[in-house]
Amino acid sequence: MEAIPMAAPPGKGEVMLQVKSVGICGSDVHYWQHGEIGDFKLGDRLVLGHETAGVVHMIGEGVTDLQVGDRVALEPGVACGQCNNCKIGRYNLCPEMKFWATPPYDGSLCNFITHPAAYCFKLPDTMSFEEGAMIEPFSVSVYACRRAGVTVSSKVLILGAGPIGCMCVLAAKAFGATSIMVTDLEEARLEVAKKCGASAVVQVPHRSDYDIKQHLLFVPDITMECTGAQSCIAAAMQATASGGKVV
Repeated sequence: MEAIPMAAPPGKGEVMLQVKSVGICGSDVHYWQHGEIGDFKLGDRLVLGHETAGVVHMIGEGVTDLQVGDRVALEPGVACGQCNNCKIGRYNLCPEMKFWATPPYDGSLCNFITHPAAYCFKLPDTMSFEEGAMIEPFSVSVYACRRAGVTVSSKVLILGAGPIGCMCVLAAKAFGATSIMVTDLEEARLEVAKKCGASAVVQVPHRSDYDIKQHLLFVPDITMECTGAQSCIAAAMQATASGGKVV
């Protein structure tokens, strides 16, 4: 733990927020344990955390759609707003993106942060701060379902029952899918997937020669790969029906 200077007062178009809940992402754990992810390497220090919800504490000049006391979820990546991708609405592809807890930018695991108001979204009174902090990772699953075109008739295979995999179960159900199969190495994670609404689960062994196709209960037309493991990426391609989609 380390004491750091309090966030600067909000400037034009910004708000200061009191942080109420921060999720722990796999990237946070990786930085904590290894000090790097690919080309991103830690310097002397880094504040972790990017899955965040909080309360508006102070408002900067020009902010009209938020007020002190508003409960909000925060989008952790701030785009430049000037490049072609930003101008056509694909700001997620901005090459100048400043993303929390990605060196050299600090994250939100602190008491107060200053952030552009445009990247703060009001929470309904019925949603807790913990649920609000999960909007950022859940958006990954919603986007995956949109890209894959999940519908009522979809047969969905989800590889990996970690947080993103289980959120994909929830999202696929919300999109109408009823045939949702989840695979994982760990039985405990599969139990969580079942509680989230998976219609079937398959525990796979720690074997490189394991043929997942021989153990599936149906042939999926949509497969969501949620592990990042090279073997699972290959398995996703092999398991999906001809003409299907892998995301």
